[in-house]
Amino acid sequence: MTKPRVHIATDHAGMELSSHLVSHLGGQGYEVVDHGPREYDPLDDYPAFCIRAALAVVADQESGVHALGIVLGGSGNGEQIAANKVKGVRAALAWNLDTAKLAREHNDANVIAVGGRQHSVDEATGLIEAFLAEPFSQDERHVRRIGKIAVYETTGEIVD
Repeated sequence: MTKPRVHIATDHAGMELSSHLVSHLGGQGYEVVDHGPREYDPLDDYPAFCIRAALAVVADQESGVHALGIVLGGSGNGEQIAANKVKGVRAALAWNLDTAKLAREHNDANVIAVGGRQHSVDEATGLIEAFLAEPFSQDERHVRRIGKIAVYETTGEIVD
């Protein structure tokens, strides 16, 4: 499998980690698209950055490009919430290797959220590398469950 294009966004609390990841992942052969911010601002508003990255992931996927996203913040919670407002995004907050891998394997998550203040740079890099490398299992039960979420997302219908 080819490496995905990676869309990344952060808030001020994740800027050091984001800068590291852009360089590190680029050095590993990933095409990394940085959606900002470009300058440190302790009062920045992360939703626009995260939404732009999430929109780019969905646009790439809809055009047949293998793409995943990374959103970073102090805890990763707000960034995950913002990314999940984009139709077609399944953003998962990862806090250990199991949650990073399972987000992809079971949930076909297309965006990972990580808290830059919750992990060292090395720990966070490991979580993201695990997420990017893990394939979706294609297991029927997971496909079915994701399909039910997509039905609700598009129609508002809850499927039992």
